[in-house]
Amino acid sequence: MYFDDHAEESEFHAAWDAVEIVRPVRYSLFTFGTTELPYFLVCPSDEPGGLVTITQGEVSIKRPVIITPENASAAFDGFFENAEEEGFARFLLSRSAHFSNLQFENRRGERKLVSDSVEEAVDRINRRLDSEDEDRVAILTAPANLGGLAILRYAAERVWESAPDNIQELRERGFLP
Repeated sequence: MYFDDHAEESEFHAAWDAVEIVRPVRYSLFTFGTTELPYFLVCPSDEPGGLVTITQGEVSIKRPVIITPENASAAFDGFFENAEEEGFARFLLSRSAHFSNLQFENRRGERKLVSDSVEEAVDRINRRLDSEDEDRVAILTAPANLGGLAILRYAAERVWESAPDNIQELRERGFLP
């Protein structure tokens, strides 16, 4: 049993490390209400010489309006396309993260196929976002079958990195000592 858990953990870490946030966003999530996290997801084909896919989407993270007991679990909607990706997410959530009372919704647009390499596609999107002075859109990359995990990582990191600002705002509003 121990070896199965170790193998599962190793698989998860390999998958987690295979996805990347190549253009991060530095803004905190709203403490109350809903935050929209737009992104571009760039994935290579799972076939040699195949086309690169670019998907533009947006994760919506809804904070609870009424704080419920800690046993209320998070809701993830529209993140995973296959059982393998969902398994990695379940592993993460069962062992290392707790997102009680949050609702996550992922809305993906159509996938665009391009003949560029992943690096060329990322560079082109970066140049476009820079020319538009856009600093609220992330660029994610992932192997062909791990796009949902890349989106989950992006959302999770935004929650983790926003926590200090959110706690400070709760203190300022008198909800915490």
